[in-house]
Formats: sequence, C-alpha cells, structure tokens
Amino acid sequence: MRQGSIPGARGRVLPMTLLGDPVLHAPCEEVTDFGPELVRLVEDMFATMYHARGVGLAANQVGRGVRVFVYDCPDDEDERHVGHVVNPRLVSAEGIVLRGPEGCLSLPGLEAGTERYDEAVVEGFTVDGDRVRVWGSGFFARCLQHECDHLEGRVYTDRLSGWRRRRVLRKAARAPWSN
Repeated sequence: MRQGSIPGARGRVLPMTLLGDPVLHAPCEEVTDFGPELVRLVEDMFATMYHARGVGLAANQVGRGVRVFVYDCPDDEDERHVGHVVNPRLVSAEGIVLRGPEGCLSLPGLEAGTERYDEAVVEGFTVDGDRVRVWGSGFFARCLQHECDHLEGRVYTDRLSGWRRRRVLRKAARAPWSN
C-alpha cells in the first residue's frame, strides 16, 4: 500500500463470513504471492472492516482462507493503531490475563467475557514483503490475539466454557443471521 494513502479508500465491501461457515473453522494457508491480488484483498478488507464498524478483520471472515488480517484499533490509552499483517505469528502473549467483553464481526451483535493477555506481539510481513513487528497492550493486544485466532480457525467462542459459552451460542442460534 502506498504511503499516505487511506486504507480501504479504493476497496470494495466484501460479504462477511458468519459463524458456522467452514472457512472460519479451518487454519488459513500461508500467503506466497505478494502481488497486486494481495494488495487488493487488503484494501477490500479495510473497506469491509470500516463498513462493519469493526476494529480488526481476518481474511477468512470475508471467505478467503489465507493468513492476512487488518486492524484499526485503539489501545487502552486511546492511541490508534492502523495496519495489516500478512502471514502473522503471535510470538508472545503475556502479562495479566483479563476477562473483557469481546465481540466479532462474524457473530454480529453478540459478545461475551473472554480471557486474553494484556500484552501481545505479532510478527509477519506487509503486502510489500517487508518484515513487520506489532506490539500491543490492553484492548489492542486483545485485537491482535483475536485476529491471530481467526487465522488458526478459531473464533472467540472457542475460548469460552460453561455458561458463558452456552449463552452466546444460544444467542447465535437465535440470531437473524444464523443458518
């Protein structure tokens, strides 16, 4: 992406993949072609995330089973973090484990208290193939962990147990978007 361009400005809004779709529950493939199709996908993902009013979006949430995510997310100090990571690896998740409300664009309108570490580091690449390392704390760390989970074929409900899990899955089954 060109420096100075607004992410998603030239993108198109893609259909959102919802809970239950097999692409959300399978590990994503590594990106091997860093060409114009990848640039277009990242632009489209930003446009889709902004349209849905999200703070992060993984490629499988728009039906693409590749290891890419985008984000525009504040941390707990309200500092805005904007970017994307191709072939991300969660290299550390540490600090204090906090249970906080977590939602997902693939489960619209639902959220549940989910435990996450309050610090996270992700390493990967940009669409140009340059190495990138992203450090996050607080809410932004939650976002990084959430998006990495998506690329491993997990959604936040997979981290829940007991009544929290049952409650959110019951609500999902009754949601108008549910199959």
